[in-house]
Amino acid sequence: MEQQAIRVSFLTHDSGLGEAIARALGEGFATRTVSEQQFDRLTEVREWSDVILLDLRSANTQGDDETILGLMEAIAKVPSHPPLVVLCEEENRALIFRAIEHGADDSVTNPPNMMELRLILSRAHRFHAAERELQRLRASERPTGRLHELLGTSAPMQELFGLARKIAPCDVNVLITGETGTGKELLARAIHQLSGRNTGPLVAFSCANLPETLVEDELFGHEKGAFTGALIGRRGRVEAADHGTLFLDEIGDLGLGLQPKLLRVIQERNFERLGSNKTVSVDIRLICATNRNLAEMVQQAKFREDLFYRLNVVQMHLPPLRERRDDIPLLAQQFLSKFAQQFKKKARRFSQQALHALEEHNWPGNVRELENVVQRATVLSEDLTVDLNQLPAALRGSRTGVAITERATGSQLSRSYEDEVKRFKRSLVLRALRECGWRKAECARSLGVARGYLHRLINQLAIHEGEGDPAADRREEFPPLGPVM
Repeated sequence: MEQQAIRVSFLTHDSGLGEAIARALGEGFATRTVSEQQFDRLTEVREWSDVILLDLRSANTQGDDETILGLMEAIAKVPSHPPLVVLCEEENRALIFRAIEHGADDSVTNPPNMMELRLILSRAHRFHAAERELQRLRASERPTGRLHELLGTSAPMQELFGLARKIAPCDVNVLITGETGTGKELLARAIHQLSGRNTGPLVAFSCANLPETLVEDELFGHEKGAFTGALIGRRGRVEAADHGTLFLDEIGDLGLGLQPKLLRVIQERNFERLGSNKTVSVDIRLICATNRNLAEMVQQAKFREDLFYRLNVVQMHLPPLRERRDDIPLLAQQFLSKFAQQFKKKARRFSQQALHALEEHNWPGNVRELENVVQRATVLSEDLTVDLNQLPAALRGSRTGVAITERATGSQLSRSYEDEVKRFKRSLVLRALRECGWRKAECARSLGVARGYLHRLINQLAIHEGEGDPAADRREEFPPLGPVM
């Protein structure tokens, strides 16, 4: 399905500039110029627009700006108004700051670089769409983009949520795979809450990096006097989960000596505590999780084959965050709202530069790393907007963050660097599209990115289907627009 064009209303006194920008924005944008005589039709403009671009070039500090800033304020007061981007002269920085105080989401200097303007407009639209989706999910009784504490509207997460809802009522063992920090325990909790066992306990235990004797005691408990220091008897996690769900994280780290005992619990639903001959019966559902490849471990004789098949009745894979970048704005905004309330901070949104840096980061620590980064940024923020300088150096120093920061200083070197990055991206995406016969789903898989992210890259890089001339990879971007006489 083709991506819908972003609707941009350009409020300006200069109709000639409006026409020029509409032509230069090109494919992916539907632009309307709203003249001064039509400024009273703000309701109609808001309802039609995905983004509003407001021309502040004619404003000055003697009073003409008050009318335009008042217009901005009138737009910003309406709930769920479209994001506002302002166009102004670079030397009038005081007016830029005032515009942001009156509700502007971002700014672009005149004459605008069209690649930069397209990027700013598309990101303002996407971030606003993420905010609206988050509000919808909060208000909805059964949101499709949320599975209890798990959040995601990307295709992989929607497929995972659908599978979870199907298997949750069925009392089968589940094996959850995925990298560290993807939210495997949250998925286990969601399955438990959706099951018939939700009135019973959910007992969680991690098998990682613990001695086998300690794991055995934690799982199965002991009788008084079973070993030195066992002054009283204690129930284990398996027994505590009776009539509920037992979640074993990092099951791949479970020692070979304990695997037969867990297998017996699965098959016979009974076990003995340490130091006891008395059999204890339990009624549990088992959900396990691992970031390791258990099938390979079976081949290497590091994991019992019979136990693997018992655990792997239904396997669910949580994709890493880098494979579902469409969810990053939604997750980041969720964490920002949570921590702003927790720490009593004013922060309500991210700047476009900060959001861009979040989207471009590779996130080796996945959602857990994103949560920690947003928590840090919230604590450091003093304004309504979390900016790039509140993010860790690892994100600020990324290729995108550097390009945006240096471009703001007007450095010639930064523009050269940005051009090289865009040229490389364009060449890479165009070559992948050709090799995949312009099948975008296949191309997204080959590049290891989400399909929605690929669509945005295609629009941002002005790639047109059917391009066959390799020289097109070096095609120059739109030249900056000068003042219209």
